[in-house]
Amino acid sequence: MSTNYREILKQYWGYDSFRSLQEDIIKSVGEGKDTLGLMPTGGGKSITFQVPAMSKEGICLVVTPLIALMRDQVENLKQKGIKALAIHSGLTNNEILIALENSIHGGFKFLYLSPERLATDLFLKKLPYLNVNILAVDEAHCISQWGYDFRPSYLKIADIRQNIPDVPVLALTATATPIVVNDIQEKLLFKEKNLFQKSFERKNLAYVVRNSEDKNQQMLHILQSIKGTSIIYVRNRKKTRDYAQFLLQNGISADYFHAGLTQKSKDLRQEQWKKNQTRVMVSTNAFGMGIDKPDVRTVIHTDAPDSLEAYFQEAGRAGRDENKAYAVLLWSPMDITQLKKNIANSFPEIEIVKKVYDSLGNFFQIPVGDGLNETYDFNLGRFCAAFGFNIITVVSSLKILQGAGYVSFSEDVNIPSKLKILYNNLELYKFQIAYEKYDALIKILLRSYTGLFTEYAAIDEELVSKRLDTTRTEVYDSLQFLDKSGVVQYIPQRQTPLVTFTERRQQTHHLLFPPEVYKKRKEQHKNRVDAVIDYISKSHICRSKMLLHYFGQNSSDNCGQCDVCINMKKTELTDKEFETIKLCVIEKLSYQRLTAEQLVKSIKFNQDKVWKVIAWLEDAGILLTDEEGKLVVSG
Repeated sequence: MSTNYREILKQYWGYDSFRSLQEDIIKSVGEGKDTLGLMPTGGGKSITFQVPAMSKEGICLVVTPLIALMRDQVENLKQKGIKALAIHSGLTNNEILIALENSIHGGFKFLYLSPERLATDLFLKKLPYLNVNILAVDEAHCISQWGYDFRPSYLKIADIRQNIPDVPVLALTATATPIVVNDIQEKLLFKEKNLFQKSFERKNLAYVVRNSEDKNQQMLHILQSIKGTSIIYVRNRKKTRDYAQFLLQNGISADYFHAGLTQKSKDLRQEQWKKNQTRVMVSTNAFGMGIDKPDVRTVIHTDAPDSLEAYFQEAGRAGRDENKAYAVLLWSPMDITQLKKNIANSFPEIEIVKKVYDSLGNFFQIPVGDGLNETYDFNLGRFCAAFGFNIITVVSSLKILQGAGYVSFSEDVNIPSKLKILYNNLELYKFQIAYEKYDALIKILLRSYTGLFTEYAAIDEELVSKRLDTTRTEVYDSLQFLDKSGVVQYIPQRQTPLVTFTERRQQTHHLLFPPEVYKKRKEQHKNRVDAVIDYISKSHICRSKMLLHYFGQNSSDNCGQCDVCINMKKTELTDKEFETIKLCVIEKLSYQRLTAEQLVKSIKFNQDKVWKVIAWLEDAGILLTDEEGKLVVSG
């Protein structure tokens, strides 16, 4: 096939040229090299495996843990006339079998897989028959125990490589520290290190941190001062409704979004926001994945996130059109208390984790030694009521069990209704004649959806009912009849968390939680929380510089536009003057305490400028005065 990547980009995506770094990554993987692409949110990561895969014979395997993202990308590819499908824990065994058979024989170009599916006997049996051209690993930081979202199932990818040794790997992630970058390449068995990294610097994005006891009023003031689309991130579902209501009462168009809404409601709200019919979306972190709206002017966090990785991704959804935008974090001393409390909440005692695991097996009635790769709809509320747990304890325990490799947990997965016709054309024709009542429904299904005889298609009963001029309930009842009659297989929509047992059920005394799964992960979590607290509370270091330093970029200049830089500018000193005097002041005071007058005299610089820097450092809480009236560096 053609290796003119720009022609493929134009034909299927309608773009004349690639964004920065995309073409370099595409050429690298196109030449068969293992490649790691580190590109911030909104950088167009999916293009980097989709374009080269279209230039080669065979199918691209895409590993991703995000079922919603899988579904979106498969739908987007289908709309472009590209054959794609997905396999994840929410599918029945029969659906998975048919999807794999279609991947082998059906001319598909992309097969999206959850990492848990890689190790199943069924997939491993079919893998030799798949003509794989690229192995793409999205959210690649999940393979690293140093990463902020480690998933042991990602380690299975290295085993897959043994079966397809000549297939290049393209690993992609938006955020990774230097230690994670190296770990990804080692764990994925890169033949040689090969990193393409886009700078994390966002020159059009001003980072602002504000200490605010009245976040409602502060949020309102920001939105009244800065026009344009906004996302407001909050920690829980109740706050999404409360803040949206508050904004509406103050004349600002707003809606709320969280994982507990129906898919139809999510899609509608998202579409209205994208089309600027709603100005502000108040959301938990469920909103934003796969959202590529370029003209977001403000992203406001009213609760501090648990990591700078998460903050950088969410804040980075502002200003993708490269026009001026603002990422604002509102905090109060209570936020720091809450962050520290969340460390304990996120890591329940091991005995409690074991108790949750044992209760899980009892809840699903799985005998010890059974349950391998079985997936269950998980009614979290009913489980907590039955066994006396609170929700935070259960979710945190499940994440620890996932980290230890015993289960996989997906929160609030929406799985649309699906249908496959089991009859052949002639049998279906005879059925339509014999059961005239269902003839119109079958015709509408055949007109509305393609491939019903060969694969499961996601269907929308609401849409079918409108086309039939009947009710959704009648469509549902008719489809249930067709299913019972053996004409179709109909799997109704469900929205539920999913739990998959990735190991056979163990007796609790056999469960192992090595240091890298619990103790070290807890330490790493604490370190990430401490980095957030530093970012919030330090008001003397450029915000952009702090973020860039966290991700291993140490040579950046002050951004000149964050709240810290703006305050520095009020001293009327140049950045260089300010930094020089500041470093000199801190160095002098590191080995002796001096009065302000002594300090000024000891620094060979314009005295007025030195006084301004000292005043600024005192205001910022960097310098304190002791009981003798001498200056000391805080902390």
